[in-house]
Amino acid sequence: QVHLVESGGGLVQAGGSLRLSCADSGRTFSKYAMDWFRQAPGKEREFVAAISWNGGSTYYVDSVKGRFTISRDNAKNTVYLQMNSLKPEDTAVYYCAAGLDMDRDPDYWGQGTQVTVSS
Repeated sequence: QVHLVESGGGLVQAGGSLRLSCADSGRTFSKYAMDWFRQAPGKEREFVAAISWNGGSTYYVDSVKGRFTISRDNAKNTVYLQMNSLKPEDTAVYYCAAGLDMDRDPDYWGQGTQVTVSS
């Protein structure tokens, strides 16, 4: 079973950085591709980034390319999202998610962590 818990959200000024973490307390973390999604107030949830089970492949939505980096440490059952050069439009609840395929339709979700970027 997969149980995901995000951390690292908070309030930051535009241009600043945050690193989100998502830890899995289960024993099958390394089997799963991992995604980050976000949902801003009044908007639909959107895909942000994905990483394959071994970290060999990564994907990003165009709006975060060059600013965000997804990575994982399978020994720690943790996936990260390093967010640099943050913009007010990055303000959202960020969710990590796990799935057996990199189809942006994951099977398991965390509870989310709030990221607020002030201008």
